[in-house]
Amino acid sequence: MKIIRYFFEFLVVVSLLSFFKIIGLKLASICGGLIGKVIGPIFRPKSIIQKNLNIAFNNNLSANQEKTIIENMWINYGKILGEYIHLKKFRKSLGNNSYVKIIGSRYLQEIKESKKPVVFFSGHFSNFELMAMELDKFNINLAALYRPLNNIFLNPLMEYLRIKYICANQIPKGRSGTREILKKFKNGHSIALMVDQSVTEGEKVLFFNKLASTTTIPAQIARKFGCKIVPIFFERISQLNFEMTIQAPFDANKTENYQNDIKSTTHKVNLILEEMIKKNPNQWIWTHNRWK
Repeated sequence: MKIIRYFFEFLVVVSLLSFFKIIGLKLASICGGLIGKVIGPIFRPKSIIQKNLNIAFNNNLSANQEKTIIENMWINYGKILGEYIHLKKFRKSLGNNSYVKIIGSRYLQEIKESKKPVVFFSGHFSNFELMAMELDKFNINLAALYRPLNNIFLNPLMEYLRIKYICANQIPKGRSGTREILKKFKNGHSIALMVDQSVTEGEKVLFFNKLASTTTIPAQIARKFGCKIVPIFFERISQLNFEMTIQAPFDANKTENYQNDIKSTTHKVNLILEEMIKKNPNQWIWTHNRWK
């Protein structure tokens, strides 16, 4: 039964988090990576991962290249889990002692000084949870959109950690979440969200030359309110050193054809995301069934 599996997963994760807390951040990241490499493949069918890789790379990967990407992906998964219980340390790290180096911080400074909200977007790269945290630490007035975990036992714990250390304004995806996003945006909050997963309420837009259901939230908000869309690429440079690259903000298309504007802007978002993935495929999460 699903409920029993969820409870078992909860016990395993809580046990691991307790262990990771005891051994400290550095060892937790290393051990988490090793655990992810060994255990990760058990929890997700390799067929979905291979299908995604074949679509993204047009069946041009060698067996060795594919193996390397998959192995590094699972290592990164494990590192994220190991680092999660240490979010407080990431939160408190500032300036030259920060675990995250921000490239393109001038864009954030301009956004902050303009006092005009924007839409930040990225994908599930590296330790993606740190993206919203760094924006919040930069004193960007922020609300972060997230997808709740299916596991009803784990989700409250993860939500607690997100709210306490990442960003206080956490909005779950869904219709009510969309309404809350608009409310927050009108009150001056910038929005941060991941756009690399399939959504039921999305539009079929090309992603690596294959149609995929994609969220249109960035395009809709930017077109409606005339705000900027800001891409962010998050990358692990070494064990506990990351770079967050703020790319140049851009406008949504705005013509007399609303539907074409939404699709063309969303396609631009996907193209930017493709370049991010191609830059470091080892750090993207290939386990999601992106092309359903």
